[in-house]
Amino acid sequence: MAYRKLGRDSAHRKAMLREMTTQLIINERIVTTETRAKEIRKTTEKMITLGKRGDLAARRQAARFVRNEIADVREEGESVVVKSALQKLFSDIAPRYKDRNGGYTRIMKLATARKGDGAPMVIIELV
Repeated sequence: MAYRKLGRDSAHRKAMLREMTTQLIINERIVTTETRAKEIRKTTEKMITLGKRGDLAARRQAARFVRNEIADVREEGESVVVKSALQKLFSDIAPRYKDRNGGYTRIMKLATARKGDGAPMVIIELV
């Protein structure tokens, strides 16, 4: 198979990957296990590639995967501007990589393993 099962059934695995991909888009850096990070890398790079395309079809495909969460709230004058994760992907993250052909994420291994089960931990971040 071309993917890792991560010890979950298909619905739980898809929900976990959607959530972690959305959090990576919002925070631009998360700490997780090495195997999860390798799976998140695949989905995140696909979403950034869709963001680089930027057309309506790409936005709708990304909206099917990225969860509808608030990424940023700020005040401009008397109005409050709320930016979702999808808007951040298309307006902030994708233009950053317009000249780059893939390799949008970086995985760095941490020195210490997880305390409970000894799983190798990594930081996955946007380059």
